[in-house]
Amino acid sequence: MIFTTRFAPSPTGPLHLGHAYSALLAHDIARAEHGRFLLRIEDIDRTRARAIWETQIYDDLTWLGVSWEQPAMRQSDRQSDYDTALDDLWASGLLYPCHCTRADISAATSAPQEGAPQLGPDGVIYPGTCRPHLNPAVPRPRDTALRLDMAKACASLVEPFEFTELSTNEIVSFTASDMINSVGDIVLARRDMGTSYHLSVVLDDAEQGITNVIRGKDLFEATQIHILLQKLLGLPHPQYLHHRLIRDDAGKRLAKRDDARAISLYRTQGATPQDIREMVGL
Repeated sequence: MIFTTRFAPSPTGPLHLGHAYSALLAHDIARAEHGRFLLRIEDIDRTRARAIWETQIYDDLTWLGVSWEQPAMRQSDRQSDYDTALDDLWASGLLYPCHCTRADISAATSAPQEGAPQLGPDGVIYPGTCRPHLNPAVPRPRDTALRLDMAKACASLVEPFEFTELSTNEIVSFTASDMINSVGDIVLARRDMGTSYHLSVVLDDAEQGITNVIRGKDLFEATQIHILLQKLLGLPHPQYLHHRLIRDDAGKRLAKRDDARAISLYRTQGATPQDIREMVGL
């Protein structure tokens, strides 16, 4: 198979040095492997995605010397594929509608008898409030959050679950018990999106033929979710490399609110692409 990787930013703000490192690293590795480098615009959050930021993504990457196969994939064009996967999971009895707000979940998990809320790779682990309402005999509801019944999902699969972390060449294994107790019933469709990051990313990687996912260590814990969804949906398993994060002087990883480290700002101040490479250690 041809080595194929991707860079998948969200057009919700300016790209910063952390994005530059991730894009350049993936691009460099793809070129060294004589492989393919693809771009995906993760714009499922239509309340925050902006055309101006998407345009700037193209401009910043081109200025950095990053090139990709045209056209770039846009998640907003792929809702029908996400709907098909959700319909299949619903028909299998693995999804249920959830009407809980964040305040509801916080209140349920903060009750005195519950102790401190448990956190997983997707935030506070859902307490299962709406789970008894599962009824796959009725049509899948639209405009409603849908959660994966993790216990049922794991019961339908054969263990072990594992992937190889290429940054260390270690095999990372996890069990059904890990997923049920440490991840919980994750959201696969948000009411305001019709999908979720976890569902979209595994479907998009499969559609683009991604063989190697190169991304930051902040997504390491989410990889177990993606492996599980790939198994549920019969999708291929890419290899994973989770790289170091670019941090500020205080050791905090960069976020889009850190405009002072935006690539566009460095450009206007006269920096060169080589300067950016040196700043991020490439």
